[in-house]
Amino acid sequence: MGPLRSRRSLPVAVHEGRPKRSRRIPLTTFSELGVIPAIVDALADEGIVNAFPIQELTLPIALTGTDVIGQARTGTGKTLAFGIPLLQRVVAPLDDEWSELVDFGKPQALVIVPTRELCTQVANDLLVAGKRRGVRVAAIYGGRAYEPQVAALQAGVEVVVGTPGRLLDLRKQRHLDLKHVKSLVLDEADEMLDLGFLPDVERLIEDTPASRQSMLFSATMPGPVLAMARRYLRTPTNIRAEASGDETTVPLTEQHVYRTHKMDKIECLARILQAEGRKLAMVFCPTKRLAQQVSDDLADRGFASAAVHGDLGQGAREQALRAFRSGKVDILVATDVAARGIDVDDVTHVVNYVCPDDEKTYVHRIGRTGRAGRTGVAVTFVDWSDMTRWQLIDKALGLELGDPAETYSTSPHLYSELGIPEGTKGTLPRAARTRAGLDAEEVEDLGETGRNRSKSGGGRGPVTPRGRAEEDPGPRKPRPKRNRTRTRTRSGQPVEAGAEGSSAPAESAPAGGPAAEGGDAPARTRTRSRRRTRSGAASEGDAATD
Repeated sequence: MGPLRSRRSLPVAVHEGRPKRSRRIPLTTFSELGVIPAIVDALADEGIVNAFPIQELTLPIALTGTDVIGQARTGTGKTLAFGIPLLQRVVAPLDDEWSELVDFGKPQALVIVPTRELCTQVANDLLVAGKRRGVRVAAIYGGRAYEPQVAALQAGVEVVVGTPGRLLDLRKQRHLDLKHVKSLVLDEADEMLDLGFLPDVERLIEDTPASRQSMLFSATMPGPVLAMARRYLRTPTNIRAEASGDETTVPLTEQHVYRTHKMDKIECLARILQAEGRKLAMVFCPTKRLAQQVSDDLADRGFASAAVHGDLGQGAREQALRAFRSGKVDILVATDVAARGIDVDDVTHVVNYVCPDDEKTYVHRIGRTGRAGRTGVAVTFVDWSDMTRWQLIDKALGLELGDPAETYSTSPHLYSELGIPEGTKGTLPRAARTRAGLDAEEVEDLGETGRNRSKSGGGRGPVTPRGRAEEDPGPRKPRPKRNRTRTRTRSGQPVEAGAEGSSAPAESAPAGGPAAEGGDAPARTRTRSRRRTRSGAASEGDAATD
């Protein structure tokens, strides 16, 4: 069956690089799409009433149990597109059919995601949608202790959301039983391909029943992912939420690209982060070291920033994301670990500190803004050596942004295009430093595994704003002294103190000295001179003399 396409235009269009609002068309409500009242009411409690295009096209098909391949731009609501059919198929503890189950508490749905951050986000969204039915959802991912996750599985869950590595570990330990799975979801399948997870995913799929419903969702569909879909999905329906002529990036995002010098990037970034109307911002870097360095530089300039990258422990990473979501920090500097699926409200600016490697990375990075009908600004810094790579991205996505203009932190067009007030410098004024900062967010002890936690900033001590753990050794007990007896030997034979030829120091001062008269002065130590001996006999003059 060919791909379904949206018959409705998107709520906005892009003209000359600026979002221009057009007339909005009322969206269909979830109740009109056949969603049960318990889920509709749970979503309404969170202010979610209308469906987005990917949800409107997917729900009527997925609710019938048909396999689905869903493709839509990042930030358009794919989680609920597969989450609602998944929740509607499981039997929850508050349902009448609960007493008829043969095996209570066994997972009835499995969602496989590529990253830990996406795992927690999907699990939270499913908990919100299924709270009125009492659906239990377990987030299974690495970097945390095994015991709480094993306890959750033993207590019983209806939905498991996890990363491939930890799911396989618990499967091998026989804590995870997938024989009762009714619905299987692969979210961000192309990212799992890039990370090399597809063999692990296939092993997990083979443990699920053949009668399951399978859904595969992603923003891009490379060949290996489609091959896996043809192998494990049964006559799936391909769904795309936009017309073939629509651009891949979100049209609500205003995109800018500047050719900057690497020594001036931090100055340009500091000015962009002071643009009018900026709320939360994300800065993407290609390496862990550069991400930490940029975060530290921004903190030194007065910005409330936090870093998320692979060198941090899971506790520090979750601390930074919680602080970012709550507004205690307004700038998150991250590697691509945060580029997939992280949905945070009010992200108005995304900055690519270095030109992305390809168009897929670019799409997923700038997709952190302009989400759920909101507008956003995406800025990309391109070095002189990156011009060829940027031209390939521009051509592949049809952006038609042309050659980037040479830009410095004092360039007038940087201020005018991004709405930066005149006179803005590279340091945040003290009057504008109103955020609580990363220190205001506590670090959760996750019982992290698999790394030196003192270096990763998780689970051992308080974490500094720059992600380094401070040691808390606590009181130390005095070290017991060992009584050791030393025996002097010469040529393998023990030598008694005071014997002829002995090198033992004198125990008293010469006659007539202070010690001999009963004084308190210490004894004087004689000077020893070592001489070579033959056959164990001391040569003449070997004995110490006054």
